[in-house]
Amino acid sequence: MNDIKITNIVKFCTIILLHKGPKHGYELIKALEANFGKEISASHVYPFLKALEKNKLIEHKKIEARGKKKYFLTKKGKKFTNDLLTRFNDIIDSLVESRVQKCAHCRCEIYKHGFEKTIRGKKLIFCCESCAKHEN
Repeated sequence: MNDIKITNIVKFCTIILLHKGPKHGYELIKALEANFGKEISASHVYPFLKALEKNKLIEHKKIEARGKKKYFLTKKGKKFTNDLLTRFNDIIDSLVESRVQKCAHCRCEIYKHGFEKTIRGKKLIFCCESCAKHEN
């Protein structure tokens, strides 16, 4: 069995769209186009779907008279996607944590728009003016 590698954003979004619910290949392409604001080639989607199916991460059912395939995650595919999301969330968390500061007074975490004040020649960050007033 080949390991699936998520090597680009189209693959990542494709698996996330399937995580949200079953989709036809055409539905996936249109949803990707809506997300990216540009045309997505079927050659970016269908070979990836074939690889997912080969690795038993998705299955399909033929729906409607024209035999359209509707793809859905298997139990193994759901675990794979949840693991992928966990890894992605860990990356995002570490990026956010590197930008979080603590209020010099109450120690609450501040991501953006803290209140800056210079006290005794040192620039400090506070969550609000009230905390800054207490730190004089």
